[in-house]
Amino acid sequence: MKRFSVETAVGVFMVAGFLCFAYLSIRLGGLDVFGSDTYRVEARFGSVSGLKPGAVVEVAGVKVGEVADIELAAGGYEAQVALDIRTGVTIQEDSIASVRTAGIIGDRFVNITPGGSDELIGPGGAIRETEPAINLEELVSKYIFGQ
Repeated sequence: MKRFSVETAVGVFMVAGFLCFAYLSIRLGGLDVFGSDTYRVEARFGSVSGLKPGAVVEVAGVKVGEVADIELAAGGYEAQVALDIRTGVTIQEDSIASVRTAGIIGDRFVNITPGGSDELIGPGGAIRETEPAINLEELVSKYIFGQ
C-alpha cells in the first residue's frame, strides 16, 4: 500500500512538471494557443531602418501592441509593416505612425500619434500617414561635411 502512494506522488509530480514545462515553452515561444486579443493594422514607411518584428507599438508612451511583420511592399520601394494592436485600443483614420528611437542608441519602436477624426481604423485597415525612421548617421555626416 505504501509503494502505491509513493508511485502516485511521483506520477503527480512528473505530470505537474511536464505541464509547467509546456506552459513555459508556449509563453517563451510567443504562441497564441487560445486565440489572439489583437487586431492587425498595416502601415507603409519610406524607411524602417533598425525596426524589428516584436518591437513595441506605443500611443502616448503606453504599449498598445507590437510589430508583427516587416516586408517590402509589392510594386514599390516602401516597407510594409504589420502592427498587432490590442483589442479595445482605437486608432483614428487620420493617425500618424512614426518610427522612433528609445534614447540615443536605443531600440526602434513605432509611435502612433492619434488624430481627431471620428472614423476608426478597423481590423485589416491601414494607417495612411507615416513618418520614416531618422537616419542618425546621415544627419551627422551632413553636419560634419557642411551640407
